Amino acid sequence: MINLLKRLTFLSCVLLLVGVLPSCSSVKDTRSKIYVSVRDQRMILVKDGNYVKSYPVSTSKFGVGSKRGSRRTPLGKMEVARKIGGGAPSGAVFKSRRRTGEVLRPNAPGRDPIVTRILWLRGLQHHNGNTFQRYIYVHGTPEERKIGTPASYGCIRMKSRDVIDLYRRIGVGAEVNIIRGSLRRIRSNGAAYYARKERHFNDA
Repeated sequence: MINLLKRLTFLSCVLLLVGVLPSCSSVKDTRSKIYVSVRDQRMILVKDGNYVKSYPVSTSKFGVGSKRGSRRTPLGKMEVARKIGGGAPSGAVFKSRRRTGEVLRPNAPGRDPIVTRILWLRGLQHHNGNTFQRYIYVHGTPEERKIGTPASYGCIRMKSRDVIDLYRRIGVGAEVNIIRGSLRRIRSNGAAYYARKERHFNDA
């Protein structure tokens, strides 16, 4: 029985490396918080109450909301429920959260699939409780020229290099807050993250 469990654990980790399973760890990330501003089309990562990094993003071109089929970006408090795609090359195409084998370059003409990494979100409030069932992700996009403007169908889009960086910095359970207003209002320990020196707007 012990040998069987060891083999199953090893197999799970191997599948994780090829991107089949989302996680090989049950440790919840309680140190990381992500804030996404619909107004700013920007995301910041905070760890242990301290600013880490900011990234440009794209939210839905249909606006905000949680109605099924609306293709809108939900607002409120969520968490990263699953991480998918660890080890995949930048631009790797995913369909139904599985790699197709295709790899696209940024701004490949006529293509708009999910690429590179997937962070599948779960809503933690009544009004966004269907977020997981709506398949709302933070994910890479080949349409990088549109990043910084509302362009998605409900998800949070990022440049491939940025979603790779974010993916390695956070774990399952990391808190995600999507807000309508500006990130300039986000504070911790009495200090504003977002507006502190313009370099935070341009470091991605």
